[in-house]
Amino acid sequence: MIAHESGHLSQRVKVGMIGLASVFLLIGLAAAIYSTRTKDHSLAFASKVHADTVARMSNTAPPPAAAPTNEPLAELGVAPSATANSSQPAQP
Repeated sequence: MIAHESGHLSQRVKVGMIGLASVFLLIGLAAAIYSTRTKDHSLAFASKVHADTVARMSNTAPPPAAAPTNEPLAELGVAPSATANSSQPAQP
């Protein structure tokens, strides 16, 4: 009776391992198909650039700064500039 159960147990283990391997293979195949699909979509989107869009992008250069300063936060508008604060009188 013990020999019969050990054969049954080994068969169940083999079936379980084959099932687990097949699930991993299906997941790997789905991931490969999905990654290929997203790469193709981005290439198709990039190839649809129109000439007028590119022309408008090249003509919209930012205006040059009046005087270069060492205040990048003030240029971005995040912090007030030191020159604007020095021209105002101190408040008591």
